[in-house]
Amino acid sequence: MPLSSLHKILLSAVLLTCSSYSLSSFANNRGEALYEQNCAICHGPEGTGGMGAQLASQTFLEAASSQYLKQTIRLGRPGRIMPSFYWMPESDIDAIISFIGQWRKTPARIWPNTTINGDAIAGNKLFSSHCASCHGEQGRGGVGTGMHFSRPTNLPVTAPALNNQGLLNAMPDHMLRHMIVQKRVNSIMPSADQLGLSAQQVDNIVSYIRSFQQSDLKYKPLYDEEPPSLIVESPYSFEETISNIKRSITGSNFIHIRDQALTEGFNVEQVKGSRQTIIYFCNFNFLYEALKIDPRVGMFLPCRITVTEENGMVQMMSINPKHLSQLFNNNELDESCDKMHEVYTNILEDASL
Repeated sequence: MPLSSLHKILLSAVLLTCSSYSLSSFANNRGEALYEQNCAICHGPEGTGGMGAQLASQTFLEAASSQYLKQTIRLGRPGRIMPSFYWMPESDIDAIISFIGQWRKTPARIWPNTTINGDAIAGNKLFSSHCASCHGEQGRGGVGTGMHFSRPTNLPVTAPALNNQGLLNAMPDHMLRHMIVQKRVNSIMPSADQLGLSAQQVDNIVSYIRSFQQSDLKYKPLYDEEPPSLIVESPYSFEETISNIKRSITGSNFIHIRDQALTEGFNVEQVKGSRQTIIYFCNFNFLYEALKIDPRVGMFLPCRITVTEENGMVQMMSINPKHLSQLFNNNELDESCDKMHEVYTNILEDASL
C-alpha cells in the first residue's frame, strides 16, 4: 500500500528519533562527518569519552591498531552499548579510522597474531581477586549494556565486559596483555605493577579471558523482511477505532496513559478532513525489565499507537520493534522486542476485528 504524505512524516519521525546523532554541516571531511554521525554521541566529539571509551587517549591509540578498530566497528560489543555497524561500507569504516588516526601522536603497535600460553585455571583465581570487582564475575561486566543500570554514576566509563565475543574476536592476546600491563591515563584501572602481578600471572589472566571465546563472530543480519512500521486499516470510524484500541490495551495487561494529538506543540494548520491521535500505554514491569537490559529501549517507550483519518480512511500504525531491535546488537533485548511486536500486532488485529 503506498504511503500517504502523513505516513511518510510519521516514518521520518520514527527514524529521526532512533538515529544516534545528527550530521554536522561543519564537518571538515568525510571521516569526521561519519564519526560525528555514528560515534560522537558515545565517544565524544573529540574522542574524550562519555558513555563510550576515550578514543583520543594516547595509551589507547598506541595499542589500538587499525585492524582492531575495524573489527570493533564491524562487530560491536554484543549485549553492551556498542552497536554493530555490520551495514557500514568498508570505505566508510576506513574513513572513520583515518579520522581517529589524526589524534595519534605515535603509530599504533603491530601485535603478533600468536597465542599467549598461560594457566587459565590460575588466571581464574587471579581474575576473581583482582579484576572481577569491576569487570564482573566471569568477565561479564555489569547488568545490562554498561550504561546507568550497570555502574556507579560517578564513573566516567564503565569497565568493559571482557567475556564478550565482540571484544575477543577483535583483540589479539598481546594487545589484551598490554592493556592489563599498561596504566591508562584518566582510567581507574591500575597497572599490573600496581596490582603486584608478575609477567606470568598476567599471562595466566590473559589465557583465562581468552578461554571465554567461543568461535569467530558473524556480523548480525538485518531484519530484511521487517518493515519499519506496522500499519493496519480499520473498518471502524475514527472514534470507534480509538475506543477499540483502548479496550484491547487493557485486555493485554497494559495501562492506558493518555491521548495526544499528533500535531500538539507544533504550529501547523490542521488539514481539512484529516485527524490524528496518538494513544500512549505501558506495562511498567515490562518497561523496567527492558530498561535494565538496555536503557536505549527508552527511545521507543512508552508504547504508542497512532490513529489517523484521511479522506475517510482510518488507519492504525505503530513502530515495528523487530525492525528497531537491529540497532542494539543485543540478543536479550531482541526477545523483548519480539514480545513487544506480538503485543502491537495483537492490539492492532483485535481493534480492527
